[in-house]
Amino acid sequence: MHRTMGQLVAVVCLAVSLGLLLAASAGNAAERPNVLFIAVDDLRPEMECYGLPKMVTPNLNRLAANGVRFDRAYCNIAVCGASRASLMTGLRPTPSRFTSYLTRADKDARGVPSLPFVFKQNGYTTISNGKVYHHNDDDARAWSEPAWRPERSSLWWAKPENRPAAGDKERGPAFESADVPDSEYPDHMLCDKSLADMRRLAEGEAPFFLACGFWRPHLPFVAPQKYWDLYPEATVDLPDNMYFPRDLSNSFAYTWGEMRSYRGIPKQGAVDKALARDLIRGYHACVSFIDVQVGRLLDELEQLGIAENTIVVLWGDHGWQLGEHGFWCKHTNFEVATRTPLFIVAPGVEGNRVCRRIVEYVDIYPTLCDLAQLDHPVHLHGKSMRPLLENVETAFKEAVFTRHGGGDSVRTPDYRYMEMRTRNGAGDLKGAGLFDLTKDPDENQDVSNDPQYAPIREQLEKALADSREQANVVVSK
Repeated sequence: MHRTMGQLVAVVCLAVSLGLLLAASAGNAAERPNVLFIAVDDLRPEMECYGLPKMVTPNLNRLAANGVRFDRAYCNIAVCGASRASLMTGLRPTPSRFTSYLTRADKDARGVPSLPFVFKQNGYTTISNGKVYHHNDDDARAWSEPAWRPERSSLWWAKPENRPAAGDKERGPAFESADVPDSEYPDHMLCDKSLADMRRLAEGEAPFFLACGFWRPHLPFVAPQKYWDLYPEATVDLPDNMYFPRDLSNSFAYTWGEMRSYRGIPKQGAVDKALARDLIRGYHACVSFIDVQVGRLLDELEQLGIAENTIVVLWGDHGWQLGEHGFWCKHTNFEVATRTPLFIVAPGVEGNRVCRRIVEYVDIYPTLCDLAQLDHPVHLHGKSMRPLLENVETAFKEAVFTRHGGGDSVRTPDYRYMEMRTRNGAGDLKGAGLFDLTKDPDENQDVSNDPQYAPIREQLEKALADSREQANVVVSK
């Protein structure tokens, strides 16, 4: 019977990885650390601890002070469903695997043991609250209890006049400030549920893996008025590169259809400066709102007396372009869309340190296995960051790889090289781009056709081609 490469990967993983997992002893599970696994949708490194003093993010700053903040962490694909499926399975996306926001890990990587499944098989109680995967019922076998979400949808507006009528194809406004308490919002309800679970789990004999997935600052940018008040309109700055990169192929001219589906956003063309400021202000308000929810989780860990034996990981599923290059979206391979915040706090890991080595999201799975002293499944494409947690200056990776749609990108410490191809990235070359990040960190000038960069382009072309081949290969221990 003919099988696709993805199906062959799944068969091998199921046969070998599950055998290892089922053979593992859970006898010492109670001695292992808990895991608080915090996902934040569309969160770029827009916070004070990442060098933005205007941002009001005391709890994210606190997280950074307690552990290691990764300054150059990258998702492997800048769209929520695919990014989460890739991270949770430890497999890289390809033109036929993890391709869109609708991606399901249990279909694209059928039989592959996910990160929470490995913890469950090793004696952990595993809980999923909120947006952990894109689909709430994805990877059902990984959770000790059915995955939970609040009844109130993430597409929710506090003001009734902003809510779209039944059957309306256009969503409500892209942003909203309302003089209502935090408890009206689904993310606060999600935090309430996670706090209750934490209290219950702390009394049990088994260690826990508690995943908490917040929706904001994903569109719509809705948050209570008090968070908007933290960012007066006069203090909101626009990016200075709201234009398409010079000399770059038009094949990289992405649309931003998600944003245009909201009321008040033009269906074509650019947004004006006043609207741009409102959008940025709304995004910032949502980040500060989520910061408060993160603080509630950290406070509870301390009050329960379990903080010192709990691994805390916080990650955004990808970045987001707030007008840079004229885009209002993720869905690209540019730095702003692929660079993400990543914090790791763990027992025995010295805090208040910054790691500037480049890492990628497929590295999170093996890292958590190492921190909890669990054997790695054989299929993983990533590399454990444990050495970086011990010494942030340790040599790690020469490059990381991202993709979206027909585009693929390789990012090294000094360069980003991108390609756009037909057939969702599997076909002929349509365009290429190269950015010298030492001179042009904002990626405003394509130098792919500059003769002096020809050796660099050739080297990165090969690295990208090699990565495509390796993405379909099962990596053994």
